[in-house]
Amino acid sequence: MGAACNNLSAFESCNTTPLDTFDRFTLQLHLNKLARTESRDRVLQIRAYLRDLFAEAVDQDFLAKDPARKLNVPTRLRKSDKTTLTWPQMRTALSSLPLSDRVLMELDMTDALRPGELFALRWKGFNYRQRIMQVTETVYREKIRPWGKTPQSLGPVHIPKQLADDLRSWQQHCPDSSPEAFIFPNKRGGFMNADNYRKRVLHKLAEQLGILRLTFQVIRRSIATLAQRKGTVKDVQGVLRHSRTPTTTDVYMQVMPEGVQATVNAINAELRGKTAKEAKRMGTLLPNATKLGEGVPASC
Repeated sequence: MGAACNNLSAFESCNTTPLDTFDRFTLQLHLNKLARTESRDRVLQIRAYLRDLFAEAVDQDFLAKDPARKLNVPTRLRKSDKTTLTWPQMRTALSSLPLSDRVLMELDMTDALRPGELFALRWKGFNYRQRIMQVTETVYREKIRPWGKTPQSLGPVHIPKQLADDLRSWQQHCPDSSPEAFIFPNKRGGFMNADNYRKRVLHKLAEQLGILRLTFQVIRRSIATLAQRKGTVKDVQGVLRHSRTPTTTDVYMQVMPEGVQATVNAINAELRGKTAKEAKRMGTLLPNATKLGEGVPASC
């Protein structure tokens, strides 16, 4: 049953279980059980895997009927994590790290890199003069692969000058700066494990920042949210290298309350025209200014 089996831990023998022994009830029961412990996104992903897998089995004439076609989304899904960091929190985190970790985290934050992209970077991809980093491969399940999550995952990413200077400084101090060497290697010179780094570094930062959750996903979501004030939606989509805009806007970007408040103020200022600007400057509406609601009966 391929990759989907790796996500279906309850089916320990799914690689040897005949496809025609699965029915809709069994699959729905398993999906409902997963909803108690797994995240909303993970449950929806596994449901999609199941539906695609059994649909293909029917198309290939391995099955006469598709038991996953009418699988329902469990009614009690866990809420998706919406944790985001602020600029001060991220600056505080960076300032407390040694050179290698600080450069790693600043590069990750600046270009919103996925961990699989970040830990696969090699020195041959770093061009100091042009200030770009070529993402040519990714780490997935402890293996290097020459492709990324999306077609946009691979390619050059821009490196700001000061960050490029710090990368060059790290290049001069790192254990191995040869072209094929990993920029952020483990103790044996191979690529680092993302889960290990999360436990060893990110958990410590979370405790220091006083937040409950800090992961590479939280960092990408934070950058997507905060970058709303730094560029257009298309710009942010380009930074995150998403294939589809809705992924950027609906999954990663979170509502910023201060942004909503500023928008409401701007709308009301337009409705009131110059009077609103004068009122802001003087602290009150001018006595002779036309006010919203003027002329409405007192009984209202």
